[in-house]
Amino acid sequence: MNFKLSSEITNIQTIAKGKSVDIRHELNRVYGRGDWRKLKGIATVEYENGQIWVAELHWFEAHGIGRKRMKDKHKLRRMA
Repeated sequence: MNFKLSSEITNIQTIAKGKSVDIRHELNRVYGRGDWRKLKGIATVEYENGQIWVAELHWFEAHGIGRKRMKDKHKLRRMA
């Protein structure tokens, strides 16, 4: 299900970087060469059905390329 961010991402932590990023070859092919990192953080998100949740998000990021393939991994609590 698609969502949009309703707040800034907080508690950002690096899960993997460099050669530890499993799909770095695919990311380089699709988005361009970069020093890819896999990150996680907490944010409030609004889903297509109108529900608002605080969720743990995971994504890939490289300098000059930005955030790619963001997905919600865990819904932590419902806001409304």
